[in-house]
Amino acid sequence: MHVAKAKITLGVNIDHIAVLREARKINDPDPLMALAVCAQSGADQITIHLREDRRHIHDDDAHKIIASSPLPVNLECAIEPSIIDIVCALHPHRATLVPEKRQEVTTEGGLDVVGNYESILNTIKNLKANEIEVSLFVDPTREAIEVSKRLGAEWVELHTGSYANLYAMRHSALPHSHHAIESMKNLSRHDLDNLLENAYGALVDAANYAHSLGLKVAAGHGLNYQNILPIVHIDAIEELNIGQSIIARSVFTGLSSAVREMKALCQR
Repeated sequence: MHVAKAKITLGVNIDHIAVLREARKINDPDPLMALAVCAQSGADQITIHLREDRRHIHDDDAHKIIASSPLPVNLECAIEPSIIDIVCALHPHRATLVPEKRQEVTTEGGLDVVGNYESILNTIKNLKANEIEVSLFVDPTREAIEVSKRLGAEWVELHTGSYANLYAMRHSALPHSHHAIESMKNLSRHDLDNLLENAYGALVDAANYAHSLGLKVAAGHGLNYQNILPIVHIDAIEELNIGQSIIARSVFTGLSSAVREMKALCQR
C-alpha cells in the first residue's frame, strides 16, 4: 500500500531531566527550564510521563509544564482512575495511555487493549469529555490497531522497543556488556538480522494498517541517533517521541544541539 509522505514531527520527552534531579532529591535540574530550549531548537511537542509512583515527573512538574509550555504537551499515563482525574484537571493537548509496572525500569510493552477493553473505553470517554486528544501506546500488531480504532482513539503510538533492542544487539557492543538481553547473547549475526528485519516489518505493516483505518500514527521507545532513520522512512508515521537518547546526548553537546540534531534526522 502506498502512503503519501507527510512531515514527521518530533516530541521531546523530558522525563530524564527529572530522573537526574531525583537522583539527588533536590530541585536541580528543573524540567521546566527545558521548554524554551526545546521549542527554540525545533521540537514540535513536549512529552512527559506522570507515573503512579512519581519516580521522575511530579504533579507539580506536570502542572507547570502544561501551563507554561510554548509547545503542545503529550502526557503519558496509566489508566488508573486517580491518575486520569489528574490528567483531566491538567488538560494537556493529548493523553497517551500506557501500561505501567512498578518494578519495570521503563515501559516494557504496549497496552493490553484487549484485556483492558472496558477500562480503556471508559477512560477514553472521560478524556474526550474533557476535550483531550487520546493516543494508545500499543505493540505493532494488527489486532492492537483494530481494537484501538474500535475504542475510539485518534492516535496509536507504536512501541518500537523490540526493534530498538535488536538494532542495538546487532550494531553495537551491547552483546558483550552486562546490559545484554540474556536470550539474545548467543544469537548469530544472521539470526539477529532476521529478527531485526521481522521487527521492522511489523512496524511498517502496523503503521500502514493504522493509517488505512484513519488513525494517526506515532512511534517511540528506545529510538536514538543510530536507529532512527529506518523508522523515519516509514511514511505512515507522523510523529516520533524520543527522550532518553536526546537527554543523554545533551550531557555532552547541550540540549539545544541534541534536539537540533535529532530534528534534522527526522527530515524526509
